[in-house]
Amino acid sequence: PMTAGSIVVPYGHVVGNEKWRGSEVAQRLQGKVRLIFEDGLGLVDFHLSNRTCILFISEADLVAGDEFKRRLVKFRNASSLKGIVIVEKTQISDQYYIGVQKLVVLELGMVLLPVANQGEASQLIIQLVSFYVREQSRDRGANPFVRKQRSQLAEPAVLQAVQQIPGVGKTKALLLLQTFGSIHRLCNTPIHELEQVVGQTVAQQIYTF
Repeated sequence: PMTAGSIVVPYGHVVGNEKWRGSEVAQRLQGKVRLIFEDGLGLVDFHLSNRTCILFISEADLVAGDEFKRRLVKFRNASSLKGIVIVEKTQISDQYYIGVQKLVVLELGMVLLPVANQGEASQLIIQLVSFYVREQSRDRGANPFVRKQRSQLAEPAVLQAVQQIPGVGKTKALLLLQTFGSIHRLCNTPIHELEQVVGQTVAQQIYTF
């Protein structure tokens, strides 16, 4: 697996695993982002920045068995990179989604984003890349302590993941992340602590989810 600092992603580029060359995701990214392919990225599918990468779980991966789970656990144990997991959630793979959600979010503490197809996955990657470009532009010469705090709270993938919870909009998602700091901590917070932040009804929905 790749570790932080072992690959340098040029500004505004995406580095893709060679296995995705010619795929629908790659074709849709072409022209929207600067996509370059590398062999030997190991478990990683796409690098968005020097520290953030994407692991893509396709419909076929979900139906084929548990190999994708071993891959995710291996990545989490061996890599210091921040991994965002994109899952192809279709009518066929929907039955497996709750199990994937439990593994990725609760057990591994990673960000999970469902997409309907590879086209949606490419749109998500484009959004994330533009976010990192904006952050890098804004943060050049800025206070590094302020940058660290803002990037954690404003991370679009994290915000989107929290907004998947019923009853939680963007405002509540920001409030929850400001209070608890991470999705992993939010998932392990007792219900009475959640109630103090968002009230009893939403706290129950978060706890159930």
